[in-house]
Amino acid sequence: MHAQAVILEGPQALTVRKVGIDTPGPGDLTVSVRHSGISTGTEKLFWSGTMPPFPGMGYPLIPGYEAAGEVVGAAPGTGFKPGDTVFVPGATCYGAIRGLFGGASSALTTRADRAIRIDGAMGPEGALLALAATARHAMAGLNHALPELIVGHGVFGRLLARLTIAAGGPPPTVWEIDADRAKGATGYEVLHPDADPRQDYACIYDATGDSGILNTLIARLAKGGELVLAGFYPEPLSFAFPPAFMKEARFRIAAEWTRADLVATRDLIDHGALSLDGLVTHAVPAQRAEAAYRTAFRDPACLKMILDWEMP
Repeated sequence: MHAQAVILEGPQALTVRKVGIDTPGPGDLTVSVRHSGISTGTEKLFWSGTMPPFPGMGYPLIPGYEAAGEVVGAAPGTGFKPGDTVFVPGATCYGAIRGLFGGASSALTTRADRAIRIDGAMGPEGALLALAATARHAMAGLNHALPELIVGHGVFGRLLARLTIAAGGPPPTVWEIDADRAKGATGYEVLHPDADPRQDYACIYDATGDSGILNTLIARLAKGGELVLAGFYPEPLSFAFPPAFMKEARFRIAAEWTRADLVATRDLIDHGALSLDGLVTHAVPAQRAEAAYRTAFRDPACLKMILDWEMP
């Protein structure tokens, strides 16, 4: 079995070429991928060669943990059937080529328990399920407070804001320094940090992955406030201790989603409580992946880039 896949041969060395994929076994699905999302977090680090040491790291690799497509083969007992539309958070089915995370491919095989059935009408937005589930994971759980301030109005920041409102919380404030990215808010306010005088936020979520922002955010916390690190930070983190000491600041790191988050987020979307509208700004044929990756990482107007494996 073969597929066309995005291959990172090394930093900023990207091709789309034919690869072999594993023959499915018991409990496996074969999926024809329609849409793959490009992550501006982890994938940018792989693409630029700045990813810190990571389990399984090495080139060549197939990136991508955002894939949506159609089941074309399902082993008995999996609960799936050909024709089902599914989201798959990548795959490791490419032999010697590393799947980190293996979703940027026209076809893949995967364990059925890694896939989740979605509405076929979602189209390209179906590839956003993992990112939305990551935002949900950051907010869900015991003693987790909803954000009063969200830093960054990219796709992840927008999802955090939408989920806050869906959870019944007060509309959060969102910071954004790019004028174009500040647009598109629905039901909440987006401010430049310099235009926000508040210094008593009980809970701040950082969605930027900016390793140098901690001192700025600590200064905006209320006493005993919590700072949630919801981005991915390639550089070591540090902060000035005295201001954090005076604020009695608390820090929490939000990791990636779980399957329960995927299911809960899919259900929120299906019931109309969470919208993914307006988050996909660019979609191009997958064969133009090299240019698409550069646009995704360098153009501030690109909120989310989707590779379309069916587009000519």
